[in-house]
Amino acid sequence: MSNSDFGLIGLAVMGQNLVLNVESRGFKVSVYNRTTSIMEEFVSAHPDKQLVGESTLEGFVQSLAKPRKIMIMVKAGGPVDAVIESLIPLLDKDDIIIDGGNSLYTDTERRDAWCSKEGLRFIGAGVSGGEEGARKGPSIMPGGPASTWEVMKPIFESISAKVDGVPCVTHIGPGGAGHFVKMVHNGIEYGDMQLICEAYNIFKAAGFSNEELADIFAEWNAGDLESFLIEITANIFKQKDPETGKDIVDLIVDKAGQKGTGRWTVMESVEQAVPFSTIAGSVEARIISSMRGQRKNASGILQGPDNWGFELSGMSKEDLVSKVRNALYASKIVSYAQGLDLIAKVGREKNWSLDLGAIARIWRGGCIIRAKFLNRITEAFEADADLTNLMLAPFFTEILNSGQKDWREVVALAATNGIPVPSFGGSLSYYDAYRAERLPANLLQAQRDFFGAHTYERIDKPEGEFFHTEDWPELIS
Repeated sequence: MSNSDFGLIGLAVMGQNLVLNVESRGFKVSVYNRTTSIMEEFVSAHPDKQLVGESTLEGFVQSLAKPRKIMIMVKAGGPVDAVIESLIPLLDKDDIIIDGGNSLYTDTERRDAWCSKEGLRFIGAGVSGGEEGARKGPSIMPGGPASTWEVMKPIFESISAKVDGVPCVTHIGPGGAGHFVKMVHNGIEYGDMQLICEAYNIFKAAGFSNEELADIFAEWNAGDLESFLIEITANIFKQKDPETGKDIVDLIVDKAGQKGTGRWTVMESVEQAVPFSTIAGSVEARIISSMRGQRKNASGILQGPDNWGFELSGMSKEDLVSKVRNALYASKIVSYAQGLDLIAKVGREKNWSLDLGAIARIWRGGCIIRAKFLNRITEAFEADADLTNLMLAPFFTEILNSGQKDWREVVALAATNGIPVPSFGGSLSYYDAYRAERLPANLLQAQRDFFGAHTYERIDKPEGEFFHTEDWPELIS
């Protein structure tokens, strides 16, 4: 009996679907789960598949062909370390451990060094696409040595999503590059979702029905805004609750959850001094949504417009739809510009030699943020690998320039009517700050020099010369 080509530890839904995906491509797969009954139920449910269930970790390892290829699909953090620690004594030199969860990239770099010291190879592979993507073809972002990628390439390319025949997987870079790019991908996902929610909030406040919203998002999905998230949003508005017959979206509590990757991305942006207003606004929106009790209390105390209803004066519904569409598109461009800026900066600092065009290319299919305009992002970086900001690519510059007036009107309309739009507004502020020839930081530098002698540069002196004013006026009090 031949040994298995691939092994997977952790049979939650994502793990099970990945196993079925790998097996369907002609590979024999061994599986192990800490709770043996889950493994047994999974294997017995698929008697026609090339699956080998093992009740012990030792048996699991011995069932694999060398070099062993073992993917871990367990909760990020301590559980990943525990599995690696259990595996190391059982493995041979050059066996490969793959962490397919949402691990923090610095943990991945630590594990890479750990496994390397033991003579093993380690891959931190971000996997995006949810349960359906895992089964039918995800976007995969593997990091680690290029030589290890070559070993895994046949399996990864076979199980990944395909767009125009191109696999949605590529070698991202060494060390923690794969998990880092997946982390930022998730941050962009936060931004995309929040922008859609802000468009929805404006429409609902203007009196649009869920039926109208389903049609609007379906129409958007047929054009330049085509994406997985726009598509599922259109379908959400059509879903009825079988118990009450009401629209399910109206029955869901307005309290969002998060697993941490969005926060990690924002924290990294602060650490790297990369502006991140769109995605930071989306994380903040989730946090404040969780403060539901406080919000309900404050709604009866703090004054302002009724942010759940306003009259359209001098504007038709069709006009509002067009303006919000342009604001959404422009804000989406900013979100990706900020995310790619963070990827580029960390890539340079780490000497990862990241290819932003290739990264955008593998996001076109399988993953949650898959969207039509990722083709345009790929084209932008293929045309100019040194592009300093996505907004400066001619295609996106034209969209921003033509849509900025509507964008401003939407943000102003929201502010006037008390509708929170942290990501629309943060995107517009970033856009205006980035294009500003002069910002008020001259005053800020004067303040810093006044209270802390931090010095400043002068516009009438050579760049790089610093000055300090010794005789700032004394305070009156």
